[in-house]
Amino acid sequence: MSLPADRRSTLLASKLRVLVADRWAPVGALVAGSFPAGATLVDPVEHRAWILIDEHAEHRLGGAMAVARRNAITDLHLIIDDPHGGAVVARRAALLARPPSVWRSEGRVLVPVAPAPPAVDVPPAPEAELYRPVLEAAGLEPVVEGGNLVGELLGLEVARVVVDPDGSAHVEAGVGRFDREVGAMMFAELGETDAVARAVDIVRRSRVADAERHPLNHLVPERWLRSAVVAAPALVGAAELRPVGSAVPRQNLTEQGVATALGTDTDGRPLVVCCSTGVYLDLVPSAADDRLTHAPDARLVLAVPERDGVPVTLELAELLAHPAEVVRLRGDWREPAGLS
Repeated sequence: MSLPADRRSTLLASKLRVLVADRWAPVGALVAGSFPAGATLVDPVEHRAWILIDEHAEHRLGGAMAVARRNAITDLHLIIDDPHGGAVVARRAALLARPPSVWRSEGRVLVPVAPAPPAVDVPPAPEAELYRPVLEAAGLEPVVEGGNLVGELLGLEVARVVVDPDGSAHVEAGVGRFDREVGAMMFAELGETDAVARAVDIVRRSRVADAERHPLNHLVPERWLRSAVVAAPALVGAAELRPVGSAVPRQNLTEQGVATALGTDTDGRPLVVCCSTGVYLDLVPSAADDRLTHAPDARLVLAVPERDGVPVTLELAELLAHPAEVVRLRGDWREPAGLS
């Protein structure tokens, strides 16, 4: 049974104090603070801080950087017990001009965490690639992420190519795994192509700016923005762009994240563009990680709606060893030709 939130916060704060006292033996007064699924301690005199991250570590580095920025921290330590999450954070931290230290606790002893190797955007199976023309013929944009080939309409997955255990492949229509299972029953009398066309028609009618509020026009807005930027690459100074997968693929359609595209700028140089909506603190680390995956030496552009180009994003973009540029897009990406 999970602990109440306040009880859990108290335990995490106590754990952090013990670990810091054992390893650093600070002599000054430390200021305790809160952190999503974690705790913080700040030494305002020495400009040091420690952050314990207990959950979803892969998505917390941006928040930790913001805490450090707000408190003028020059010596930041992150404590993450999840082996995978800690290694991903260490990989992303290494992309900063002044990387924080990443630790894992073994009892009351802290040991350094080695960075994970760069992520690889695995290509889909050859059997799945045979269905790329089918997706394109249905008016969908083929996108590869995590070894899967999916078809997106305005950034929303509408179809996915599934490779069966016997090596054959087929297309499943629907938005997300559960919807595809429902679609298999709803469209059972239809062939694959007709089932995809039916799903496309349903999504197309809802995924518009002035439609009645519905999950279909609110899910994965960053991918909707990416589809607009890919269609009009000049908006971000690109000559051409194509969607690519992220170093840490999203786990579901409600999870906030980034949507990345790869291409070239107008001077022919490699370019990585990461799209985000809302104020997403992990935009900068996620974008830098995606650049590392696809084109480590490329220019990195963060594309956000104008209202979301907040100071913290601009500040964090400057903390990378190879800083990112922020492009604030005017207009509504949900409208045809709505960006300017």
